[in-house]
Amino acid sequence: MNNFFPNKTAFYALIAACFVVCATMGVRQTFGLYSSEFEISGGTSNTEFGLAVAIHAIFWGIFTPIFGRISDKLGGYVVIIPALIFYSISMFLMGNNFISGLWLQVNLGLFVGLGLAGAAGTILTPMITKHFPNENRSKAAGIVTACGGLGMFIFPILASFFKNVSSWQMSFIFFSIILFLMCIPSFFVKLPQVNISTTNTNIDNRSLKEVLKESLAHKGFRLLILGFFVCGFQITLIATHVPRYVQDKGLADWTGMAILALIGFFNIIGTLVMGYLGDKYSKKILLSGLYFLRGITLILFIFLPASNISAVLFGTSFGLLWLATVPATNGIVAQIFGTKNLTLLFGLVFLNHQFGSFLGAYLGGYFYDKFGSFDYAWYLAIILSFIATALHLPIDERPIEKSQATT
Repeated sequence: MNNFFPNKTAFYALIAACFVVCATMGVRQTFGLYSSEFEISGGTSNTEFGLAVAIHAIFWGIFTPIFGRISDKLGGYVVIIPALIFYSISMFLMGNNFISGLWLQVNLGLFVGLGLAGAAGTILTPMITKHFPNENRSKAAGIVTACGGLGMFIFPILASFFKNVSSWQMSFIFFSIILFLMCIPSFFVKLPQVNISTTNTNIDNRSLKEVLKESLAHKGFRLLILGFFVCGFQITLIATHVPRYVQDKGLADWTGMAILALIGFFNIIGTLVMGYLGDKYSKKILLSGLYFLRGITLILFIFLPASNISAVLFGTSFGLLWLATVPATNGIVAQIFGTKNLTLLFGLVFLNHQFGSFLGAYLGGYFYDKFGSFDYAWYLAIILSFIATALHLPIDERPIEKSQATT
C-alpha cells in the first residue's frame, strides 16, 4: 500500500485500534478522580477503592493472554466487542450508584478488568503490530499507545466537566455510551491479510506448548516480565491515588485532574518518540534509561515542596515516561520470538505488569488508611525504579534461534 502500511487490512486495523484504545484507556485514566465521590456517595474507604482497582488489574492481567490466544486464532474483534460490552455495562451501573460493597468490586473490579483485558492497548498493540514488518513494528505500537495517551488527556477533562456542570454519575453514563459505540470500529481489527516478514521465522511454526516452554526458559523474557511489574506498580499507584495525594498537600481539586490529563497528553509524545527510537536503537537500553528517569522524577515530586508548578512538571515529565515502556517491551518480545503468538506472549508479560498494578493500587490505599499518608508507597515505587533499571541491561534481544543456546 505504501512504505508504512503493507495493505488495507493493516490500515483499517490501526485506525480502528486507535479509536478503541483512546476510549478504553481514557476512561480508565479517570477512576482516581472519583475516590472522594465514592467515599461520600457509597461510604467507600481508600482501601476498598484501591482494592477494586487492584481486582480489575488482576482480571485485566489474567485474561489478557487468554483473550490474546483467541485473537491470535480468530481475529481481534472476536474479543474486543464482548470486552467493550462488559466495560460499558460497568460504567452504566456505576453511573446509577451501584458503587457500594460488593457492587464496587464487581463493577470497578471484575467488569472493568474484563473490559480492559479484551479492549485496552495492552492487547490491541500486539494485535496491530502483527500487521507490520519488523522495521515498522515499534512505530505502529507507538501510534496505538499514543492514541491511548490522547484518551488519557481528553477523558479526565471530560470527567471534570461533567462533575462541575452536572454530576459525577452523568460522566459514567456518558462513558458507557462511548464505550458501546466503539464496538463499530472494532469489526475492522482482523487477522493480518498476509504473513508479515519477521526477524524470527523458526518459532512461528511451533506449538503453543513449545512456545510457552521456550519463552519461559528464556532469561531475557523472564527479566522483561520482572521489569514490567515495576511499570504496573508505578502507573496504577499514580493514576489511582495522586488526586487524593495532591489534595492532602493542600493543592486545589483541579490539580489531580491536571496531572492525569498532562500525563495523557505528554504520553502521546513519549510513546511516539519511543516507538521511533525503538526501531533504531537497543530497546533494552531505552527501557533501562526510562525506568531510571522515572525514579528521578518520583524523587523530585515527593521531596520538593508541593505546589501547582511542581504538579504540572510532574505530570509533564512522567507523562513522557508513562506508557513509553510498551513499544519497546512489545518490540523485544516480537524480535525474540516472532509474531505468530505475539499477543499471547505479550499478554504473559503484561500479566506480571498487573500483579504490580494490584499492589500499587491496593498498597497505596492501605498505607493511606493505616498511616495517614501515601509516603511508604512512593518510597517503594522509587526503589523499584532503580531495580528495573538494572533488570533490563542483561536482556539478550537476539532472535531465539540465534541465542537459545546461551540463554
